Amino acid sequence: MLLLYKATLAPALLWQGSRLRRTALRLPEPEGERSGVVAGTPGDREVRVLVIGDSSAAGVGVEHQQEALAGPIAVALAQRTGCTVHWQLAARSGLDTVQARQFLRTVPLQPADVIVSALGVNDVTSQTPPALFVRQYKQLLRDVRRRTGARIGIVSGVPPLHQLPAAPQPLRWYLGQCARRLDQELQYFCEKEGRLRYLSLHWADPREMSQDRFHPGPVQYARWAQMNAEAIARALVLPCPETTATGPSATLRTG
Repeated sequence: MLLLYKATLAPALLWQGSRLRRTALRLPEPEGERSGVVAGTPGDREVRVLVIGDSSAAGVGVEHQQEALAGPIAVALAQRTGCTVHWQLAARSGLDTVQARQFLRTVPLQPADVIVSALGVNDVTSQTPPALFVRQYKQLLRDVRRRTGARIGIVSGVPPLHQLPAAPQPLRWYLGQCARRLDQELQYFCEKEGRLRYLSLHWADPREMSQDRFHPGPVQYARWAQMNAEAIARALVLPCPETTATGPSATLRTG
């Protein structure tokens, strides 16, 4: 049925897509270190987190990595568990799953316990079929696991593009339908894999997006980081010590 709609709407979709690519505000990736250590409670265990993906993983939409995804995941995880968290970011704008796999081959990766991934939007725009998308994602995760020793993957779903403010109708509706198909296939894949945890992004509020009306804003990144930290803690069965409202102290060191 979606193919029928695509054929019927093709002239409008092509025109709107071309116009969106020409006129969209292009934000840079945020400044800041892409690896570091967040000190937790002395004597507690250490956890190593690798964040991979596209522009959202890279933090596009905010000005500094401290407001983005990777570093804040480490801070939230250290606060939640008391663990010392080593983190690394390996992401770049514009990547689909195939390109991300190729890109990661060029990046020196540190050992990791957990992979946090965010991909899919560029697979929607490049019209990757759902089955192929998941197959490519599986190959990417297999490669990264082999290189880093990671035991667990926290896989963010494909964003709800039917809410994308930057895209006009009917393009927004069509992208949303394509994203939904990829997201459902990805969720099913994660449920079958015991070492993967699927993290839905359907809570995202379009009113909280960045100024380009395409990427997350600071509030969304903060919530997303907290959700990833909670998922990591549950997946690794990490302790949750008694804390104050703000949690135990956690000091960010970059390097």
